[in-house]
Amino acid sequence: MNEKKEVGEKAVEYVKDGMVVGLGTGSTVFYTITKLGQLVQQGLSIKGVPTSEHTKQLALELGIPLVSLDEIEQIDVAIDGADQVDPELNLIKGGGGALLREKIIATAAETFIVVADSDKNVDTLGTFPLPIEVVPFGYEMTVKHIRELGGSPKLRQKDGTPYLTDNGNFIIDSSFQEITHPRELEKNLNLIPGVVDNGLFVGMADIVITIKDKKLATKVRS
Repeated sequence: MNEKKEVGEKAVEYVKDGMVVGLGTGSTVFYTITKLGQLVQQGLSIKGVPTSEHTKQLALELGIPLVSLDEIEQIDVAIDGADQVDPELNLIKGGGGALLREKIIATAAETFIVVADSDKNVDTLGTFPLPIEVVPFGYEMTVKHIRELGGSPKLRQKDGTPYLTDNGNFIIDSSFQEITHPRELEKNLNLIPGVVDNGLFVGMADIVITIKDKKLATKVRS
């Protein structure tokens, strides 16, 4: 059983003709986008809003028409993955480095759907290092402030140099062990000068499609 494929393709059932769809980034939502591309070739009429340059390229290769946020009033449904999901459907996202655009698009969506394989389900967020997008200027001071909040921050690197997001910023991956008050931490991190946003998505997911006991399971935020 390919869990990523199962949950990724299941999310396509929420996409209807004429919708504007937020297209997430990652290995699970890859299957969502691929399936949508097949349906577009068969006549489905949608417009996609990509969360990253990588997703933009994939959508174009599949023939999915794209629009920018400037061209639309709202997004009907956004579909994206997650690095961790807790029982209240709070998320850690940003392992792929696209957390800022993902959060902007999720916020603009009438319905935000998360696709996650069984490994992503946790009782408490935090064992996956929390990605934090920061501006390069003075990032060492930003790291110091993150550490003061109890994190163990580390600059994400690629090929020996700082990883750059599509927005030209750095990513700080910070372990917090257990995040028992995610809303409070999300707020406090975003109050640090130099932090653009962080990968805590609190109270944002409307639906999570996952695998439980080797079967598809759909969780809806109450």
